[in-house]
Amino acid sequence: MASDPAIFGHVASGFEPVRAAFEENFRLRSEIGAACAAVVEGEVVVDLWGGVLDAARPDEPWREDSLVVVYSMTKGLAAMVVALAHSRGQIDYDAPVAQYWPEFAQNGKDRVTVRQLLGHEAGLCAIDESLHWETLADLDRLASILAKQKPAWRVGERHGYHSLSIGLYKNELVRRVDPAHRTIGQILREDICEPLDAELYIGLPHTVPGDRLATLHAGARADMFRALDTLTPAFVFASVIPGNITYKTFRNPRLKSALELAARPWLDLELAAANGVASARGAAKAYGAFAVGGGKLGISKRTLDELEAEPPLPRKGRLRDAVLRADTKFSLGFWKPYAGYPFGSDHRAYGTPGAGGSMAFADPSTRLGFAYTPNKLGLHMWNDPREASLRDAIYRCLGVDPGTSHTAGRNA
Repeated sequence: MASDPAIFGHVASGFEPVRAAFEENFRLRSEIGAACAAVVEGEVVVDLWGGVLDAARPDEPWREDSLVVVYSMTKGLAAMVVALAHSRGQIDYDAPVAQYWPEFAQNGKDRVTVRQLLGHEAGLCAIDESLHWETLADLDRLASILAKQKPAWRVGERHGYHSLSIGLYKNELVRRVDPAHRTIGQILREDICEPLDAELYIGLPHTVPGDRLATLHAGARADMFRALDTLTPAFVFASVIPGNITYKTFRNPRLKSALELAARPWLDLELAAANGVASARGAAKAYGAFAVGGGKLGISKRTLDELEAEPPLPRKGRLRDAVLRADTKFSLGFWKPYAGYPFGSDHRAYGTPGAGGSMAFADPSTRLGFAYTPNKLGLHMWNDPREASLRDAIYRCLGVDPGTSHTAGRNA
């Protein structure tokens, strides 16, 4: 990119360092196009965008209304919908999933709780039956496949990243408890986005013009082996060796690359863990609403207390993720801060990163909602240096010392 990138948008007085950090990403970190937003006390204090929608078309700038696929950042948007169902008394986090979805009880899953499922503890990260586009589009057929899946480990003894499957399970659970049997994507649009005037999609409507969508840019698969310090050697090698749980988790459905999820017809599907489309502004508004008490959305204090609490560890008391082969910490569909990923100002924060560098979270202690959405896919599991630099700048503006704990890397 040019040494003097074109940056648009605004920052409130006192948040100028965030703009400087955003510009620095283009000058020093080869940013192609991106947006960053922050909402504090319900007010938008950072709303920035810059660069281009597609590196191959440098005459098409990232615009105020541009959108981008955010991969696993989608998981947090879906978890918001589940939290809304909890606030409405439709779901009890400690109830068995089978209470709401009786067929789920097959193959020893009768005692799996909603909390365990959302915490990636259910051992349902890899689905044995091949998932094709047509299967994923047929929600009733898909529900039957999900219900009969046998767990890969004894539930509650460990956790492992349910990369795609957790969104499929969340969606069916929500369909079962919603009085109108709406999907997660429908509830997100109607009950979260509309009240907040926020633009977020799980299942992209055809009414959204294609020229609003940024083109994702990824390196070659071989680049993974040049990023062993940020992806962890154990994960990189497990992801390419057939037969193990990591390989099976990330190879169903079989795609030429993850970039397929960012294009039609895959964007037509509601993959509530993987193919959300967002603006940074919309995601920051949603997390910002949760951070100030959820009043606009009807989120109860009881639900917020659950989201902000330190989650119980699996019985073995370890953070080691059986799929990602690194330490992770999850709760109720969100990531939680820990030594290896200290986002937020304290343990009350929650959010989700997405493959390539996107990130959005709520920090109730500073009443902050934050989001960063790029179209260049980096090679960090989390703590991408572009996002971390923006996060650190915001905390300095809020008078919170981010310290040195956000250094990019697998276990910074």
